[in-house]
Amino acid sequence: MGMNESRAVIERGAARLGVEFGSTRIKAVLIDEAGLPIAQGAHDWENRLVNGVWTYDMKDVWEGLQDSYARLVEDVKAQYGVGITKLAAIGISAMMHGYIPVSAEGEQLAAFRTWRNTITGEAAGILTGKLDFNIPQRWSVAHLYQAMLNGEEHVPQIAFLTTLAGYVHWKLTGEKVIGIGDGSGMFPIDSEVNDYDAAKLAVFDALAAEKGFPRKLKDILPRVLLAGEEAGRLTAEGAKLLDPSGALQAGIPLCPPEGDAGTGMVATNSVAKRTGNVSAGTSVFAMIVLEKALKKVHEEIDMVTTPSGAPVAMVHCNNCTSDLNAWVKLFGEFAEAAGMKLSADQLFGTLYRKAMEADADVGGLLAYNYFSGEHVTGFNEGRPLFVRTPDGRFSLANFMRTHLNAALASLKLGANILLKDEGVQVDKIMGHGGLFKTKGVGQPILAAALNTPVSVMETAGEGGAWGIALLAGFMVDRAEGQALEDYLDRKIFAGMKSETVAPNPADVEAFDLFARRFAAGLPIERAAVENLKL
Repeated sequence: MGMNESRAVIERGAARLGVEFGSTRIKAVLIDEAGLPIAQGAHDWENRLVNGVWTYDMKDVWEGLQDSYARLVEDVKAQYGVGITKLAAIGISAMMHGYIPVSAEGEQLAAFRTWRNTITGEAAGILTGKLDFNIPQRWSVAHLYQAMLNGEEHVPQIAFLTTLAGYVHWKLTGEKVIGIGDGSGMFPIDSEVNDYDAAKLAVFDALAAEKGFPRKLKDILPRVLLAGEEAGRLTAEGAKLLDPSGALQAGIPLCPPEGDAGTGMVATNSVAKRTGNVSAGTSVFAMIVLEKALKKVHEEIDMVTTPSGAPVAMVHCNNCTSDLNAWVKLFGEFAEAAGMKLSADQLFGTLYRKAMEADADVGGLLAYNYFSGEHVTGFNEGRPLFVRTPDGRFSLANFMRTHLNAALASLKLGANILLKDEGVQVDKIMGHGGLFKTKGVGQPILAAALNTPVSVMETAGEGGAWGIALLAGFMVDRAEGQALEDYLDRKIFAGMKSETVAPNPADVEAFDLFARRFAAGLPIERAAVENLKL
């Protein structure tokens, strides 16, 4: 679509807006009626460790939302010479899981506890056993029950419990709802009825009653909605929250708020059975849409859903590129001190490509990228760690490949349960996220880690903000009874270019060797956690 056509789409209010609150960036993407991005804006932010809790202040949420939208408006004006007053639809997405409790008066009762926290081990263990369903530590219900076990004073006052996407959506629309994919990271979903599992709700309510909790869990959870359903409209107050300038009009429909896992599936066209995707950024997770239920409960595997409610097996690792980014930043400081001003793309590209020259055994080097705990390997805390023996081949190539391998090593350990132990079949894996921005690096390494062909689309860099914008578009465009996968196949991804890399047998063998060394060396990481106190 040309410049004039895009301008016309914006002027007649036919564009769709997607906003995603990622771990390090809040991104707003505007798309046209064909689903193509036509403008964007972004705001960088970071979580904080406050009193042992990883959190974001709500003031930062609203400042970041407004700044990312304002930057998008600036981009629209710069490209097309027009402003934004109307939109066809809006979608809000954010990091899944976490804990935002709200009182009957609408007041936030405790600091937002993000997915990154590993402080609910006791609750997660009890609930996994009682519900006969894996409840990871980052799930909302684990945070709630842990707060009950801790006797936290705010618990009896909770009238509404939601995720970050659900919270922002509520403030914009007044509707206490959630997309089923995001909801599946709060409490188990029954995919037969596309709602919270009633039998498991009853079990939880009995446990909560023993702790004196005065309400039923379903009464405080957001109402579950499916992709394509309308989830409310932008109120006058919500319009002001999003756009303090007052230019944006109220009344715009919003799609169900979704988590980053669901938007990643949409952005990679991985919502059909036997498809999967890997999102690799601050965290890394693999999502595989199942043909049938797993044979048994695995504590390393989350069971969630697509935005349409289909069951999905998820391997989620809290840590991926944070340690990589820290090392790249360090090399950038050296370059600047040496009088070389390199862009981020130059830095990452140079160092990542150098990694592809590494020895097959990466010189015997080893690294742990654990900024925080890692459930897959049984850590409640993390310590970024680099280890080598005196005779290790300590070269730049081996060093960088070690850290790239480490970014995916925990994912591989979890994925082995699905692909080897459970025999799950996958026809395609789509990769997206920051790890794949440098061509020819992240993609073949992931293919080696999973021993599966990996495809990356030309839109891989758009990420979840594009995915939630597409869900907003699906709500507006869908034909009666149309499935999300058909909409994506026929309207959005038909003819979309992608590049597929098959696993190189030598690289598969090399990554298997690294993964075994990584698993064997976990006691080193545990010693660091135990002896290097925060």
